[in-house]
Amino acid sequence: MPLGNEQRAVLFGLGAVLLWSTVATAFKLSLQYLSPVQLLAWASVVSLLTLGVLLVATGRLAGVLRGSRRDYLRSLALGLINPLCYYLVLFEAYDRLPAQEAQPLNYTWAFTLALLAVPLLGHRLTRADVLGGVVAYAGVWVIATRGEVFGLAFASPAGVALALGSTVLWALYWIYSTRDKRDPLVALFCNFALGLPFVLLACALTDGLAVPDWRGLAGAAWVGVFEMGLAFALWLSALRLTRNTARISNLIFLSPFLSLFFIRAFVGETILPSTWLGLALIVTGLAAQQWLRPRPR
Repeated sequence: MPLGNEQRAVLFGLGAVLLWSTVATAFKLSLQYLSPVQLLAWASVVSLLTLGVLLVATGRLAGVLRGSRRDYLRSLALGLINPLCYYLVLFEAYDRLPAQEAQPLNYTWAFTLALLAVPLLGHRLTRADVLGGVVAYAGVWVIATRGEVFGLAFASPAGVALALGSTVLWALYWIYSTRDKRDPLVALFCNFALGLPFVLLACALTDGLAVPDWRGLAGAAWVGVFEMGLAFALWLSALRLTRNTARISNLIFLSPFLSLFFIRAFVGETILPSTWLGLALIVTGLAAQQWLRPRPR
């Protein structure tokens, strides 16, 4: 029997969550063979190709050429944030931290978004935002100190700062993307297309664009296809098909826990008790932020 829209939405959502659960492992393994800027360059090339294929497959490629001058200027500005700045900062964080620490810290971007939306969009913080943020950032503290919450000794202060800094860049990207009325996949393609020359220039001026070890190239391809391309398309499809956005959105809570299993199995990190506790607090805070927020009538 053919699947209904809700069933397809759940399958697409689960597919996106599964793919996103693998990327922390892919980041860490790839960084054994590539510098952060090299990983960014090769992954961005693959991502742009992937997004192009998705646009052709869905008949939306013509939309790339229908933008206004303002649209392309916005894409240039957003492309400098993502992929250039956001992923460079994120990969630098993964280069300094164990994957089990960098991944949950980056997961707090939703709270950074709520905070930045106050001055930039005129939003107000709700009680759910405040309560969820306090709980989640308690989890950040547990992870960053590896359970030594009163010791004030961070394993890698620079790594923690970079991981949290990436949440600022990601939140800024999504805040300014709300002003873009184009199809999201078209807009993302344009952002990456206009940001890619700057990514390649940064790589050429620093670590060089030589073809890397095949294992690094394979990791970059995985990141480009799944993290920066296919997962995003699956998630958009799930949200378009469903009539219950909250149910689909809740699937994202599975991702960080699945990610820890992949990190343990393929990276070989022993997952610390503080990581489990900190991640549980972060996810609890996210859930509180989503479920306790007043619903519009």
